[in-house]
Parts: sequence; C-alpha cells; structure tokens
Amino acid sequence: MKKGFKHIVLLFVILVMGCSKDASIEEEVIEKKIFITITSNTSNASEPQTHSSFTIRLSESLDTDVTVFYTVEGNATNGLDYNEIPEKATIATNTLSTEIPITIINDSESEEIETVKITLDRVDSEIVKLGTLITASINITNEAEEFLLSPSEARFYVVNPNATPETIALFYHLNKIARTSFIIGQQDAFSSFFDDASGISDMKKTTGNDPGLLGSDFMFITDDMNNETSGNWFYNQEQTIKSNAIEAYNKGMVNTFLWHMREPYEGDHFYTSNMTDFQKTNAFKSILPSGENHAYYKSKLDKIAKVCNSLIGNDGKLIPIIFRPFHEFDGNWFWWGKDYCTPQEFIDLWRFTVNYLKNTKGVNNMLFAYASDRNFNTDAEYLERYPGDNYVDILGMDNYGDFNQGDMGLTQVNAKLKILTSLAKQKVKIAALTESCFFVTPGTNEPIADFYSKNLYNSITENDVKLGYMMFWSNIKESYCVPTPSHSNANDFILFANKPNTLLQNELPSLYKLPN
Repeated sequence: MKKGFKHIVLLFVILVMGCSKDASIEEEVIEKKIFITITSNTSNASEPQTHSSFTIRLSESLDTDVTVFYTVEGNATNGLDYNEIPEKATIATNTLSTEIPITIINDSESEEIETVKITLDRVDSEIVKLGTLITASINITNEAEEFLLSPSEARFYVVNPNATPETIALFYHLNKIARTSFIIGQQDAFSSFFDDASGISDMKKTTGNDPGLLGSDFMFITDDMNNETSGNWFYNQEQTIKSNAIEAYNKGMVNTFLWHMREPYEGDHFYTSNMTDFQKTNAFKSILPSGENHAYYKSKLDKIAKVCNSLIGNDGKLIPIIFRPFHEFDGNWFWWGKDYCTPQEFIDLWRFTVNYLKNTKGVNNMLFAYASDRNFNTDAEYLERYPGDNYVDILGMDNYGDFNQGDMGLTQVNAKLKILTSLAKQKVKIAALTESCFFVTPGTNEPIADFYSKNLYNSITENDVKLGYMMFWSNIKESYCVPTPSHSNANDFILFANKPNTLLQNELPSLYKLPN
C-alpha cells in the first residue's frame, strides 16, 4: 500500500469513527429529551361556582424544578372572569405535573360562552421539549337555575311508579340532603367490628352516634346452602341481616344492600381469581334470559324479593332499601365485570333484573343504584353500561384505590364525583360514594394523617360535589375503616363526623315521610 493512500484510509477511518461517536452522543441526548403537555381537566366550567383546571404534565419526572411559560388567551378575562393566573408555572422536583386552577368569579351577568385558552410557549430546560398537546381550553358558561325536586314531584322520578310512599320519601330526602349535606354510612356496622368487639357499632363507640346508613349484603341470603331451616348457618345469617336492617329503619337510618352473588355453575365464588376459565367466560352470559342458568338466576331474585317483602318496621310499613347489584362492573375482579360481558349484555340483564323485581315480584320498596368502580374519567366512560334513566335511581362510585395515590388521587376522586354530581343534576338522580375506605391494619398499614377531616372530606365536597351519602366498608378483627376510640386517628374521624354538613343517625331528618 502506498504511504499517501494509507494516510487517506486512516483519515477516513478516523472520520467515520468520529461521526459514529457523535451520532451516538446525539442519540443519547435525544433519548434524554422529556416532553411537556397541557390538558384541561374538564371542558367546561360555569358560574357561579363550578370550577375547573388545566394540568401541565412531564413525560418523566426530573431531579430539578421545571418552569414552563405559556400564553393565556380567550375572550374570558384573566382576573375578571376567573381568579388571576400567572403566565408561568413550575413543576417541582421529582414530580410529574402541576395544576393551573381556573376559579370562576361570578359577575351576575348573563353572557355568551367565554373561553380561557392556554398555549405552552417554552421551558427553562434544554432536555424538556414541547409535546404534541401544547394548547388546551375551557369554556365558561352561565349555569342554568338548578331544578329543585319538590315533594309532590318525587314520585315521577323514581324508577318504580308503584313505589311505596316511604320509598318515594327516601328518594326525595336523599335528593334534598345532597344539596347541602351527606349521610355517613358503614357496611355491616351492626355485625362486624374491629378486634371482634361486638355490641354497639364502632362508629358509635368513637362518635357517640350510629352511622346514618347501614350497608348489608344479599350474599348469604341467596347462597345455595341456605335451606331456610333454623339450624342452618346461612339462614341464621339471613335472620341477623334482616334484624339489623329493621333496627336501622326503626332508628331512622338508610338501608342499602349490595350482592356478592356466587357464580351460577358451582355456586362457590364471586372473585374471578378463584374461578375456572370456563366459569369466567360463561357465568354472566348464562344468566341472561336466553342463558342456561337463567332459571337459577330468577330463583335468586325470588329470594331477594321474598326478603324485601318481609322487611317490616315497627310502624308496620315495608322498609325501603337501596339495591346495588353488579357493583364495580368496570373492573374485572368480579364475574360480572367488563371483561366478561359486553355493554349491551350488561344493560339487558340490568333491565331484566329491575323489571322482574318490580313488575313480576311486586317489590315496591326498592331504589336501584348503578355503581362503577373508579375506572372512568368522562361522562361517556361512566355511562358506557348505563341501562337508562328508567332503571336507575342513584348514580354511585366505589373508590378505594385513588385514596392511596396522594394529592393526585384525591383530585381524581373529586373530578369523578363531580361527573356523578353533574349527571345526577341533569337526570334528577342522587349521586353517592357507594363504597370507600383506607384500610388500617395496626402494625402493618398505619393511618394517614388528617385522612378523614381533610383528604376524604375535601375530595368529596370541593368543586361543588354534592352527594346524598358515602359509605365506609366494614371493620373486621384485624383492620378498620372507621377507627375506634383507642386508635390514634379517632380524633381525626370525630372532626370529620362533626363537620356541619355531615349527618350521622342522630342528625337525620324524618326520611320516610314526605313534607306537606
């Protein structure tokens, strides 16, 4: 090889290696780029007090603060139509997002729709780049005057036109309570206790008063092994559940029943984790009107009807109950969950269930609660399996997981309950947090400071959320949702229960009589 040619080849290799190295460095820099976006948390806000917010979010958190600058536009005036917001925001170290609240100012004037629009301009970080969503907007409207349900109108809005006067009265009072207050309830409050300390309810041990609502379950009542004989364990459970429901009614409380129905093939389980693939795939479809287990399903509804028609209070009246079938249907842990039936199949069975109970079996002391879990963020997602206004009295949500997610989780709880509140207002229904809890297991899972009086209370009242009731899950021997007096968070629960708009049993109005 000639010397000159050798030098040329060597130079070429060096250049290639250098270029390759530079390209690798460039790719590394590109990989480190993080994107920032903005979204509106609701598309609408309204006067006088329905607020909203924007969320600015990073695709990956950083170990330093990130400041983003943006332009505020729209025909809504910053500082006049909503509380003034600056033209920059900071995402704190090791966090993913920050909120820009849009707090509406009521100017008492009827106006066209106004808009606030935010466009991201630049970021004070070389590795943070603007993403594809850099503009978001919120419309501000004038909220229509709220419809206030009157006692004489209540019977036109319940699902069952033949509902008893007491059931209609309960619907009316829950609707009215939701405007200013909410009832605090607990599942199995008269039969399940922390450390098995039976007697009065754990809530009464702590606050001096029973909950305003008692939760019960049709599970043991409809069990295949309930042979309705006095020595039968399941039948004895049925008698206890009925006795507790009667006690609650006689105290002026609300009764609500859910149903952990066992799958129809073996009658053993309701959690899909304990079921065979065949059972999971076929259980729900088999109890549809055309299914092989439909007659079995009707026999279980017959049992529910029998029990409901036997619940008589000291006043000689049928006791109204709220029935919450197929709860948490947007999850997949129950065999009636979204993975095991189509939306239309769910709707068909719900409608059959309501019609069979009220029309065929003559159950006239029942309100019907449609309750998802937390797996929705829009009206459309919540209503995907909604059977229609003629089949639902109460719009509910069960939510445990969001309460374990810090401030962002609490914001999500509030936003979801706001969806329920708005839908309930539109449809003349009642919104409710139908199940919730932060489970405390002493020595393992410790209390969260101010959980009841701040975290829970704020998330279910802020942003004009209006609920008829909320219900804690059961206390059991090892864990509690409601603390007893010896627990460190008992005072926090007392603060929650003593809020001016929370109602325990002693604070309830006469729920089963319509005002004149």
